Amino acid sequence: MLTMRSAAERGRTHIDWLDSWHTFSFGDYRDPQWHHFRTLRVINDDLVAPGGGFGTHPHRDMEIVTWILSGALEHRDSLGNGSQIRPGDAQRMTAGTGIEHSEFNPSKTDPVHLLQIWIVPDTKGLPPGYEQKQFAPIDRQDQLRLIASRDGRGGSVTIHQDADLYALSLLGDSAVTHEFRPGRFGWVQVASGAATLNGQLLESGDGAAISDESRIEIQAPDPAEILLFDLS
Repeated sequence: MLTMRSAAERGRTHIDWLDSWHTFSFGDYRDPQWHHFRTLRVINDDLVAPGGGFGTHPHRDMEIVTWILSGALEHRDSLGNGSQIRPGDAQRMTAGTGIEHSEFNPSKTDPVHLLQIWIVPDTKGLPPGYEQKQFAPIDRQDQLRLIASRDGRGGSVTIHQDADLYALSLLGDSAVTHEFRPGRFGWVQVASGAATLNGQLLESGDGAAISDESRIEIQAPDPAEILLFDLS
């Protein structure tokens, strides 16, 4: 079963330096029908204006994955980490017992477009942690590239939950399939472009919850960027 989540129906925070669309309840946006899906708690589709950003703020007991679509984001945190995150980089923070961080767009001319993802960890009170890895575009072209997993297999970043996150760049007129083990669930998020999921059209910003499906097929007539979650 596929349950569609239309981009236009998402919550929104729009201020002078930030345009953020919320797939699930976040901040002042509350939607009891879309509070979360399985252990997937947040997908925020953020466009940060040049020079804009999030000042230092805290998090606890959450696995936070940031995926950059365009531009760059500058990160600083209370563990002493500092870096720029660029397209193809997956950044993972384990908030655990508590972490503070800031995120800014260092460019004076270009916005940064990113997806920030929160996944509920399987254990509370973990030590805070940080990880960042680059995933080459060619490894995502017309194939699912694992970028986050519980065991860090295939060079993915490690998250403290039984969840796999894949990135996919469809070049157009192409298709990929994914099989779910019994008892697993999925979520597909279209980051850019448009694609069909088992024949149903998803456009940019759309998502879909997947239940009781053993196999899905993702097709795109034109270039598209997709994230796929395989969830317990």
